[in-house]
Amino acid sequence: MDALRHIAAGLVLDLAAVCLLAFAIYYPRHRRRDLVPAYLALNTGLFTVVAALAAVGGRGAAALGFGLFGVLSIVRLRSDAVQQEDVAYYFTTLVLGLVCGLPDVTVPVKAGLSAVLLLVLWVADSHWLLARSRRAVVTLDRVHRDPVALRADLARRLGEPLRWTVMEVDYVRDLMVVDVRYREPDLDEGSHLGTDVLAGLRVAPVCEPV
Repeated sequence: MDALRHIAAGLVLDLAAVCLLAFAIYYPRHRRRDLVPAYLALNTGLFTVVAALAAVGGRGAAALGFGLFGVLSIVRLRSDAVQQEDVAYYFTTLVLGLVCGLPDVTVPVKAGLSAVLLLVLWVADSHWLLARSRRAVVTLDRVHRDPVALRADLARRLGEPLRWTVMEVDYVRDLMVVDVRYREPDLDEGSHLGTDVLAGLRVAPVCEPV
């Protein structure tokens, strides 16, 4: 009965933590409804497996452990639709389920560890931390052979380039595709930019802070 109460307390704590992660931190910032059920299902499923491992002990722990490894190996994180921020939330979801499902850890310790995880992710993904740093894949309507000229063009269009990688050069259509990390200018700095700055520039729809 004590073991059942311990599992129930851990489950309540786990559900509270993952709901706070999904609905109070992730969704208000990223607005991706499709990943919210994935986070909830992954977390509760992992908690269930860890609780089952603790219940069976040495009788079937090895088999369940290999099953858990197989389940985690099929989780697709290397996808164009999943950004690095989403991967961070995936790992936090996994760790929350593991921590809250551990049998030999008291509930206050689990609550403290969960709070640390949520606090670190909340700060790391906050809008004011590196707020002006951005990443974008841009298509320029000209080919720059000189890195200095390319940097000046990117700075004129986007802001201060921090790092860039030329992904494609097309001499037939006279364009190049650049993956660039840049720092957005202040509003006062960018107020003088006119619409001609955007001429010949196409930005990929996926942009992310770095």
